[in-house]
This record gives sequence, C-alpha cells and structure tokens, in this order.
Amino acid sequence: MPNLTLERNPCVLVVENDQILAERLSQDLKEAGYHTVIALDASMACHQASELQPAMVVVDRALSGESGLRLCDQLRREGSRVPVIMLMAHDRVEDRVACIEAGADDYFLKPYRSEPFVKMVRLYLEPKTGGSEQLRFGELTLDLSQRRAMRNGRVIDLTMKEFELLKYLISHPREVLTREQILENVWGYDFMGESNVIEVYIRYLRIKIEDEGERRLIQTVRGVGYVLREA
Repeated sequence: MPNLTLERNPCVLVVENDQILAERLSQDLKEAGYHTVIALDASMACHQASELQPAMVVVDRALSGESGLRLCDQLRREGSRVPVIMLMAHDRVEDRVACIEAGADDYFLKPYRSEPFVKMVRLYLEPKTGGSEQLRFGELTLDLSQRRAMRNGRVIDLTMKEFELLKYLISHPREVLTREQILENVWGYDFMGESNVIEVYIRYLRIKIEDEGERRLIQTVRGVGYVLREA
C-alpha cells in the first residue's frame, strides 16, 4: 500500500462512527484539496493508520464511549507523530486535559462547522516556509525542517502542538511571554478556550525536556506567563 502522505494531496484519516458526519468531514476536506479515508471504529482506524501512514488523523472522542481517547493514546504508543485533532462535544478543563494526555495535538468543538475546521487542518498541514533550519538555546536544539527537538544529543518526542509551543518560546529567548501572546501565536486560529490549557502543555514540555534531570529552562513568571531562560 503506498504512503499517501507522499502523494500530491495529503491524506487525512477521519475516524467517526456517525456516518453522516463522517461523510461531511470527508467532503469538506476533499474540497479543500485533501485525500480522505474514513474509519468507522477504532479497530479499523488502527489498521488504516498502519497501512496508509496518513498526514493527519481526525477522531471523535465519543467514538464508542471513550475509545477515541484510547485510539489516540494507542497511536502515540505505536510511534505515530502525525497531528491528531479530537472532535469534542464539551470544552471543560478536564476534557481538554484528557485530550492532551492522550496525545492529541488539538481539539475541535461540536457542533461541526466547515470553515473553521478546514482552517484548523490547514494550519497543521500547510508546508512551513522561510526561517532558519535550526533554532538553539543552550543545549536545546529545534530542527525546523524535521520538526525534531534535541537536548544534549537526546531526541525529544513531541506532538505537533508541543513542538509549536517550544518553537515560539525558543524564538523569543529570555523574553517574558504572556498567556495571551502564547495563545495568539501558537493557537493561531480563533481560540475560545481558557488559557489554563497552556499550563497543561507547559507541564508536559517540562517533563519531556527535563527527562534526564537537566536544569529547568521554561520558567514561570507568576501572574504573567512564561519565559525560556536559564534558572
């Protein structure tokens, strides 16, 4: 089976057991220039993800109960680093945290709306142009072309959103960035959630970049935001 991410139109795997919604998502994505494949359950989705190596996975959290979260977690444990967007019915803090902990890069709130959804997909799948090939801060390095982070020669496994957050921080070294600035520049669409989603991502970034007991680089400026600097 060919790798559809290498074709002219990136492949998006849509995992949705609501046939009507699945077809609508697929049609909107096709009209936006993407190739789509529909999976109606988690088992089918795992098989398609392995066979097709899609450029993105869109999965409904409510897929047969909580299996949308379990599917995302399984994809990450199997090594998939492609962007995952979770469709959610609620925007509670615990729902956002559950998505992040499962490994999703982002979420889209129902009811489904075509234009903002396609806009979100494009933010993830449009080729990044311009800028330096690498960004460095001390022993921390970001390879922009490979979307890879390293510290002291150790490769750090990041989701797309974690990478974008770290990229924004390392692009403004020693500059205190407010939560509003981070939301606007990392969540570039019309993000309506509360800024405490940032705290969750910062916590996971710290765990990953300090995995070997390295010193803390992402500092909290209480009541303001965050700054990348040596302690």
